[in-house]
Amino acid sequence: MLIGKVDDFGRALVSLPIRPEASAQATEVSAWIDTAFTGELVIPRRIIQSLGLSKSASVLAGLADGTKVVLDCYSCTIDWFGTQRAVEVVENDGALPLLGIGLLRSRRVTIDYRSAVVRVE
Repeated sequence: MLIGKVDDFGRALVSLPIRPEASAQATEVSAWIDTAFTGELVIPRRIIQSLGLSKSASVLAGLADGTKVVLDCYSCTIDWFGTQRAVEVVENDGALPLLGIGLLRSRRVTIDYRSAVVRVE
């Protein structure tokens, strides 16, 4: 189970251990749960650079305002419920990484705003 928190802005946040490759040391990254994002992870460029992730592809993406953009993708490994999982992350210029439903489909997410606790089971 992942236990996270609801911050002062109402964002549901969980910590993810991310590795540039399976044998590398993990770095904990706080990610915002975004149920409108159908992919797995979006990570800001500055964090991708600090983690040393390798570019793997580019994708055409549709943004919330309807515009289409080409975004770079990078490979990494995350620790996900007891296993190391290879994930393609999309690069952006945002402030926080986004955790999308691509990773959450088989999980139960509970956000308790009153106690400011997030659980992913």
